[in-house]
Amino acid sequence: MAAIQGIRGTGEFNADYRPKNYRELFTLLEPNGNAPLNALLSMGSSESTDDPEYKNFRDELPDRTMTVKTAIAATGTTALLLEGDDQKFIVAGTILIHGLSGEVMHVTATAFTAAVGSTAAYVTCTVSRNIGGTTNASMLANAEVFIAGFAASEGANSPEAISFDATVVNNYTQIFRTAFKVTNTLASTYLRTGDKFDEAMTKALKLHMSDIERAMFFGQKSESAGSTAQPTRFTGGLLNEITNVVDIGNGGTTYGGTANGGMTEEGFDSLLISSIFKYGSQQKIAFVGENVANHLQQFGKDRWAPTQMEGAYGVNLTKYTTFAGDLMVHLHPQFRQIASMKNAMVIVDFPYVTYRYLEGRDTQLLENRAAPDEDAMKSEYLTECGLELLQDKVHAYIKGWSSRT
Repeated sequence: MAAIQGIRGTGEFNADYRPKNYRELFTLLEPNGNAPLNALLSMGSSESTDDPEYKNFRDELPDRTMTVKTAIAATGTTALLLEGDDQKFIVAGTILIHGLSGEVMHVTATAFTAAVGSTAAYVTCTVSRNIGGTTNASMLANAEVFIAGFAASEGANSPEAISFDATVVNNYTQIFRTAFKVTNTLASTYLRTGDKFDEAMTKALKLHMSDIERAMFFGQKSESAGSTAQPTRFTGGLLNEITNVVDIGNGGTTYGGTANGGMTEEGFDSLLISSIFKYGSQQKIAFVGENVANHLQQFGKDRWAPTQMEGAYGVNLTKYTTFAGDLMVHLHPQFRQIASMKNAMVIVDFPYVTYRYLEGRDTQLLENRAAPDEDAMKSEYLTECGLELLQDKVHAYIKGWSSRT
C-alpha cells in the first residue's frame, strides 16, 4: 500500500472509491440485485434532458418492396399495378424485379391512384419486360416485386425527386419518490440489529431502484394534467415501446412446437436469424424469466459461455452464440416475482437505448423532510427519469414461451 503525501481532492478517486450518484451506488451495493437493467445503463448509456418531455428522430432505409395488385400474363402485358407503402419510390427509370421468377423490368412511366374507401392506393407502372433475356413470367396477385436500382438513358433529364422523412417519437421523465422515516427516539435507541435509520435508508434505496426498474420495463407512456397545471407523467417502458413482439403463446407450430407456446432449438435459432438480429448490433442482452432460462439451459451446452461485461458492476451474463449474433442472457430476478414474465424474454440492443434524467434530478437523497414540529427523522430518494429508445425494431419482446419441444 503506497503512501500519499499532501492534500487530497475528489479528482484522485475513481468510480471504485467514489460512486458519482446514488443510482450507481446501488449497482455497487447490489451487483446482481433487482435492477440489472439500471446497472447496465449506468455503464454510460445516460443523458440529461432539459425538459420532462424528450423526443428523438427514428429513420431507416425503406424495404422498397411492393405486391402485385392484379395478376398479369407472361407476355404482352406492360401495365403492372402495384400496392404497398413504398410505391412512391417508383419513378420512370426504376428497375423492378419479380421475386419469384427473377424477371427484370424497366419502368418507363407511372400513374398513381389514391385510396378510395376500402380500396388501397396503388401505382400503375408501364414497364419494359424481360430485360436482358430474363424469364418472362406471369405474376399472380400479391406476388412480391422489389426495386433493384435505376437505369437512365444517355442524355436523359434528371428523374423525379424522391425523399422520405424520419419519424418523431417522444417519451416522458417520471418522478419517483421513496421516503423513509423513524422517530427521533428510535434513532437514539441502541439496538443489537444496528441503526434503524441507516437500515431504512438502505431498504428505501433498494425499493426506489426496483420501482425505476419496473417502470423501465412495464411503464405506459402518458401525461395526465388532471385538474391542475402540475401534470403527472409516466415514462414508457420497453414492453410498451417495442414493436417487434413475438407471441409464442399464439404461434401454433410456427417455431417448431407441436402447439401454442412451444418452440424448439431450431425454431429459436430461426427466430434469432430472421427477426431478432435483423436490425441493430450483433450482440444483444436478453432478460429472461425462469421458464425461458430453463428452456435455454437445455439447448446445446457447447453454445454457452459465462461472460462478465466490462464495467457492468458484477451483472452476470451467459453468451448464447449463433451465426446471426451473440445473445447475452440474464435471468432477471423481478421476472421471477411476476408470474406473467416467467415465459418471457426481453431483448435489448443497448447502443439504441438511453437512460434520460431531468437535469439536476438524477437519483438523489433529500434529507430533513420531516415537518418542523415533528419529532422524527425523514428523508427521501427522488429521481426524475425515463427511458429512450433510439430505435424500436432493434429490440424484441418474446412472450408466451411455455414449453420446449
